Amino acid sequence: MNGAESLVETLLACGVDTCFANPGTSEMHFVAALDRIAGMRCVLGLFEGVVTGAADGYARMAGKPAATLLHCGPGLANGLANLHNARRANSMMVNCVGDQATYHRPLDAPLTADTEGFARGVSGWVRTAMRAQDVGQVAAMAVQAARTLPGQIATLILPSDTCWDAGGVSAAALPVPVAQAAPPYFVSQVARVLRSGEKVVIVLGNGALMAAPLATAHAISVATGAEIVAQTSNGRIERGAGRHRIDKIPYPVDQAVVSFADVKHVILVGAQKPVGFFAYPGKPGYMYPPDAQVHVLARLEHDLPATLAMLADELGAAPVAAPSGPRGAAARGAVTSEALGQSLQALMPEGAIVADESVSFGRGLYPGTHDAAPHDWLQITGGAIGCGLPLATGAAVACPDRRVVNLQADGSAMYTVQALWTQARERLDVTTVILSNRKYAILLGELAGVGANPGRTALDMMDLSNPDLDWVRIAGGMGVEAARATDMEGFNDLFAAANRRRGPFVIELAI
Repeated sequence: MNGAESLVETLLACGVDTCFANPGTSEMHFVAALDRIAGMRCVLGLFEGVVTGAADGYARMAGKPAATLLHCGPGLANGLANLHNARRANSMMVNCVGDQATYHRPLDAPLTADTEGFARGVSGWVRTAMRAQDVGQVAAMAVQAARTLPGQIATLILPSDTCWDAGGVSAAALPVPVAQAAPPYFVSQVARVLRSGEKVVIVLGNGALMAAPLATAHAISVATGAEIVAQTSNGRIERGAGRHRIDKIPYPVDQAVVSFADVKHVILVGAQKPVGFFAYPGKPGYMYPPDAQVHVLARLEHDLPATLAMLADELGAAPVAAPSGPRGAAARGAVTSEALGQSLQALMPEGAIVADESVSFGRGLYPGTHDAAPHDWLQITGGAIGCGLPLATGAAVACPDRRVVNLQADGSAMYTVQALWTQARERLDVTTVILSNRKYAILLGELAGVGANPGRTALDMMDLSNPDLDWVRIAGGMGVEAARATDMEGFNDLFAAANRRRGPFVIELAI
């Protein structure tokens, strides 16, 4: 057995059976091992940012890591933006990065790079296997690290001689630490704050936004009068009819500051302190008042559902039913953010997975779909655009029995447009809605936010016309059928039809 074969056998033994790959020369022995060892599903991406973003979407929905296969330091570097997003989503992932042979590194060949250095900024765990005999054991450690709550990226660097050399030994899965609830004194302290009668906001983060902990949080809210809110950006939220509603902290600083007006206490449940995405002249960095006290109920590594349940018991908070409003009819007429939200609420398939990279136009879509059919909502978490198409791809691989709906800004779609090819190749059930305004609209708002005074040159940098992007032709060139809608009636017909069919479909929605 060579090192590459021990790697594949160990990953399978540890429950990692899906690999998103863009291999190169250094990874050829891993690729060859996949022919000799059955059980690993390999999904090819034509760009490393698609590979890492798809592994992120897969982890968010599968609840376990996939592997990636990346080519040397530059290949890893191509995938860094979506690894940054995955780290912010606390996604589990095992990156397998090929590298120069151990004895070839000192020669400084063209692809030689600081691969470990590239990896550290986005990984919770980084190791380089220096001998074929070590590959299996180090791979088992990587999976253990990836699966340790709250979930993290583990990067395993594999010099090519460790893959082709004989002497590989496969390893069994290592135990993963079981998450514990937060210490009881955390709970008792927060309970005292909630009984104080002062204005309290509870901020929920990744791991606290599934249906069960959301229901517990609502019971606490009803019992104490505290407001509950989600972070602005979250890895996964279970929502829709029959589930408890959760609003998010607004992205615009002024709106976020207003939402925390007069708050005396902020309680964090697997969440960070609410801060602005960027600094703006004359505006605060923290969104809550300077005199508000911040309390931690539970950190990300804690068992958040169990901790919320302990707090509910401490407060005597009884379960409350989730209110549900009518879905209403699909919108008609001109395309607006509110109209699109209305149609999505009316037409969302049961059990859909929404991959949201709708950026500025999409700010009305989340609040407009609270009463849609039950669904999961995945967001861009780290602010690095280009995640939506890959997230949808990975989610569809993880959940082949569910429809994925990708709400996608046109500018950021161009970062990882190659994901459409992977969707066609794998026949994935993804409906992509390209929000085509042919501009970087969010940056026009940021120009105003920082007090800049743009002229023609600056405005041209936000303009995606001249020439116009033709998404019907772009999708067709990737093997995905597509059509264009210019009003809500056209969108409604295309969206309903796309969700009834198998395979991917792109709707270019002119906005």
